Amino acid sequence: MIKTMIITMVGSTVIMASSLLNEAKDAGLVAIPADKQELMKLIDDKRNPITAQKTELGKMLYFDPRLSKSGLISCNTCHNLATGGDDGLAAAVGHKWRVNPHHLGSPTVYNAVFFDTQFWDGRAKDLEAQAQGPILAAPEMAATKEHVVSTVTSMPEYVQRFKKAYGKDVKITYKKIADTIGNFERTLVTPAPFDAYLNGKEDALTKAQKAGLKTFIDKGCATCHNGIALGGTMNMLGIMAEYKYAKVGDFKGDANGMVKVPTLRNITQTAPYFHNGQVKTLQEAIVEMGRIQLGVTINEKDAASIETFLHSLEGKRPEIVYPVLPIKTASTPAQNIN
Repeated sequence: MIKTMIITMVGSTVIMASSLLNEAKDAGLVAIPADKQELMKLIDDKRNPITAQKTELGKMLYFDPRLSKSGLISCNTCHNLATGGDDGLAAAVGHKWRVNPHHLGSPTVYNAVFFDTQFWDGRAKDLEAQAQGPILAAPEMAATKEHVVSTVTSMPEYVQRFKKAYGKDVKITYKKIADTIGNFERTLVTPAPFDAYLNGKEDALTKAQKAGLKTFIDKGCATCHNGIALGGTMNMLGIMAEYKYAKVGDFKGDANGMVKVPTLRNITQTAPYFHNGQVKTLQEAIVEMGRIQLGVTINEKDAASIETFLHSLEGKRPEIVYPVLPIKTASTPAQNIN
């Protein structure tokens, strides 16, 4: 009889585990593939295939502050790969210490390749298009296309690297430079224990994390935070009630009032929260999202449970070795802090 009870208990546990896994998949949650070839199918761009030469060059450009007008700001300034892929500020700070005029924070660049669209208002379709924007934006890097191209082409090492990456007849244009940065950003993927769980590794999540996943699904969080990025799509902000900090900044979303849903991957590392960075803790963010998006009251216990699950989305970041940048020459444009 005891043997029968043990078999029954084991069988019930397997069924429960399988049930939660199926619930997660039915809710639209998708794993980062464990297989590298399958992952490449998702992150590669046939128009500009990922290669080792391009990604290394793109990394150099990503970290090079000389692309900015002041010579002080790089892509990594606002999208810091040493932290959560953002800057940890409520609103981005750019050229001449100017705070973003719309009081918008810098979204993480990690896993951005999985987003349907880029920028808070979704105006860029991919990473390559997004990379063109901040460099030229007056409140950010404040450069011109001519400055960027002149800077890159003034350094023989950059020119040689472009030839190795694209062929000896490559024309180094502003778009080509942005495309190369985007090529590097496509590789910034962080597989997490959650992915291992969805890929079949039952013990990848703790019992508490599984309970949190169940709460996350049951409360309706996966309605918006789904797909491989657990976000990255466009949706209305404040469906059931107005966001309590909506008046901080003048951002209203796109022409239809839609706002990009932030990814939940590595969300524990990217505080403060919401587009204008007014929510300081995850539990407050969870409760506020329940109120304004789902029309439900999420109590302290359930918020803590969901937060426990969100820790399972802390991914393994790719090893990034800070690049040694090319030496500038007499023809390299001078920096201008004005």
